[in-house]
Amino acid sequence: QVQLVESGGGLVQAGGSLRLSCTASATFFAAYRIGWYRQAPGKQRDLVARITRNGDTNYADSIKGRFTISRDNAKNTVYLQMNSLKPEDTAVYSCNAEYLGVAYWGQGTQVTVSS
Repeated sequence: QVQLVESGGGLVQAGGSLRLSCTASATFFAAYRIGWYRQAPGKQRDLVARITRNGDTNYADSIKGRFTISRDNAKNTVYLQMNSLKPEDTAVYSCNAEYLGVAYWGQGTQVTVSS
């Protein structure tokens, strides 16, 4: 069983920055593909960014150029640096760890961007 703990969410003004962290209890963390997802009230959960075990990344079009995903395997942690935040980025952000077809989710962290 893998446990994921997100942190770093909060309230920020538009144009501000936050860095989210997702720390995993996985033994072979480096082998996991990690994704950040977000869900706004009344909307479906969408992929924001993903990083493979090789360090390859992909991003949702809505956040390209503003968010950066990275990983530190020595700390079993994946980060999501969020810059130039907009009110429409307000959501619960959750991380997902996937390996050999099995996926795990964290509990999520709230990000609120005020205008």
